[in-house]
Amino acid sequence: MATTEKARGGLEDVVATSSAICYLDGERGVLAYCGYDIHDLARSATFEEVCYLLWHRRLPTRAELGDLQSQLAAARPLPEPIVRLMRMLPPVDGMDALRTVASALAHYDAEAGDASPAAQYRKAVRLTAQIGTIVATWGRLRAGGGAIAPDPVMGHAANFLYLLTGERPDATASRAFDVALTLHADHELNASTFAGRVTAATLSDIYSAVVAAIGTLKGPLHGGANAEVMKMLLDLGETATGERVDEVVRAKLARKEKIPGFGHRVYRTEDPRATHLRQMSRELGKRAGKTAWFDMSQRIEALVTTEKKLNANVDFYSASTYYTLGIPLDLYTPIFAVSRVSGWTAHILEQYANNRLIRPRAEYTGPVYPQRFVPLDQR
Repeated sequence: MATTEKARGGLEDVVATSSAICYLDGERGVLAYCGYDIHDLARSATFEEVCYLLWHRRLPTRAELGDLQSQLAAARPLPEPIVRLMRMLPPVDGMDALRTVASALAHYDAEAGDASPAAQYRKAVRLTAQIGTIVATWGRLRAGGGAIAPDPVMGHAANFLYLLTGERPDATASRAFDVALTLHADHELNASTFAGRVTAATLSDIYSAVVAAIGTLKGPLHGGANAEVMKMLLDLGETATGERVDEVVRAKLARKEKIPGFGHRVYRTEDPRATHLRQMSRELGKRAGKTAWFDMSQRIEALVTTEKKLNANVDFYSASTYYTLGIPLDLYTPIFAVSRVSGWTAHILEQYANNRLIRPRAEYTGPVYPQRFVPLDQR
């Protein structure tokens, strides 16, 4: 070992770098971006303001926000070859499609090879704008619709829903999705962000770093839990009684099956993001006149919290929130990327600004050194 400290599985609680972007206190259930509590941001900020905050470490003025909104609007349309590529792809998983298409974006960026801070920032804006368009357009193409042009007047959240469904969302739906994007924007050195920083630390390009993050997010131990939550709800059925819900969940617990959407590697209290998603799930359900998914979720939460002492995490209520917004299940993890690309790029830019190659050590547990080499004909 390079140090006297015992190696920890998964690097749990090991400090790997310093960062001015995200503050977590799992014991108290605190999540803050650049010092701003997530509850304040979810209640009062837009996703575009959060992007600016992550990239600049401060909230924008009205003029600065307007400039960023204009930059995002200008960058949102995809190059036509990218849309053709999406049409040519086989019917693959949304994360597979996103990984491929995000990588291809670099070939149509005139600044792809420019490593200056100004160019890197512009690429961060473009990636954030275009990842949303990619995911929404992929969902629309896969459903048999045609690609449509983003509306430069709409914000990021509203544009996503519009590009996916072809219908202009109302203010309630737009705001709900905007809050969801804010809640998912960053989460310190989670696996995908760390992968992006490790890639950037080699001085690879920002597109490669984001693709590394996307590939990491694809893993079921990182992304995808909210889709599993919704599959569980759908398996129960919209008309399931409370007694039926209790019976199925208790049976899963008795078989030692994990209930998706509960527990977190960091938080020992309720995930602060779940607080807002629970409220959104309730409000959207009431608005749609269909509260079954929320009611079922609330019953499952009460049971798991009581019997397993586990709290709902960000994935649990995002499932019913997205479903009520009409978003297909296999887009749930790609939507995570639509938001988290803002945090990924913030961390990548921070890595570039004060770079040192990330090269940890491993605790050797193999055969005792030195081993005697035996010639081939004597083995």
